[in-house]
Amino acid sequence: MSSIAKAGAVVYAKDIARVSAFYKSTAGLDAVRSEADHVVLESPAFELFVVAIPEHIAASIELADPPLRRTETPIKLIFTVASIGAARTAARTHGGELNPPEREWQFQEFRICDGHDPEGNVVQFREFVC
Repeated sequence: MSSIAKAGAVVYAKDIARVSAFYKSTAGLDAVRSEADHVVLESPAFELFVVAIPEHIAASIELADPPLRRTETPIKLIFTVASIGAARTAARTHGGELNPPEREWQFQEFRICDGHDPEGNVVQFREFVC
């Protein structure tokens, strides 16, 4: 085991199975551990911990269908993917959504597109372009 930890983030969720499936499918992360209260997803350089919101707090949270984006947060996860188009399809399949292609933009060497996971957490996907 390496003594250098990977970069990582935590996403709190009401439905950890659904949110984990979204990130596995859209960001290409592998599930390496699954417990009743959390799932650990990873790539060679990153770990995402999807942690269950405690029941007494989760009971007061209502999620819209389709989910409303939680734009009032100072944090946005960013994942580099092979294809924004494939991530867009996977997002729809797993309860999230990416903006349409006309809302993509280019910054540095990436094509970029924002979206949200099944619980409305804003996430960004970027695809390397030559």
